[in-house]
Amino acid sequence: MATHLITGAGSGIGAVLAERLAARGDELWLLARDARRAAELRERFPGAKTLVGDLGDPAKLSWAFGHQALPVELDSLLHVAGMVELGPVGELPVKAWQDTLNVNLVAPAELTRLLLPSVRLVKGHVVFVNSGAGLRASAEWSAYAASKHGLKALADALRLEEHGNGVRVTSVYPGRTATAMQVKVHQQEGKAYDAGQWIEPESVAKAVLAALDASRDAEITDITVRPGR
Repeated sequence: MATHLITGAGSGIGAVLAERLAARGDELWLLARDARRAAELRERFPGAKTLVGDLGDPAKLSWAFGHQALPVELDSLLHVAGMVELGPVGELPVKAWQDTLNVNLVAPAELTRLLLPSVRLVKGHVVFVNSGAGLRASAEWSAYAASKHGLKALADALRLEEHGNGVRVTSVYPGRTATAMQVKVHQQEGKAYDAGQWIEPESVAKAVLAALDASRDAEITDITVRPGR
């Protein structure tokens, strides 16, 4: 039985991953931003354990974890949670930049730092669900793309640093995926939303699972998933 810690398990790609891994009989640790959300996740995923920590305030994650039991061994650390705030550079306020960078980049870095000993212990796997915006930037996507470009750099550096410890690192770059975040993006863009036009969360989850299930002689470092319709 493998042990996994997932951020963003409440919806979208993270929820599908939690469902698939739970169906295997694996042990789940789910990160929640507060106690109420943690209770909701435990109800949705019976048998799962939860950690409470706010990705929007990464400076307090160490303190929060110091008051909770942590997994001793982690076969995978799955960074799925994220946020998006669109707007032209000339109008995007500092808070939007700070919030986006905290959730999408600084918190994954801090979470990785805090849990890396548990991952090293079993030569586990760190997966960053990035975005197509982590490879290219579009108009009005500056803050989000910057955070995701930074996440790519984090993953690339971590991979080189931890290779000797047997830790594998994968970045997954999905295109637009039919999640709650995509609904928000369409609202910000002022466009009608049609889930059928975009990648299903299950398809991205399958890509993540393929990386996790790769034999030890191989490391899948980067996966790009594009809409097929």
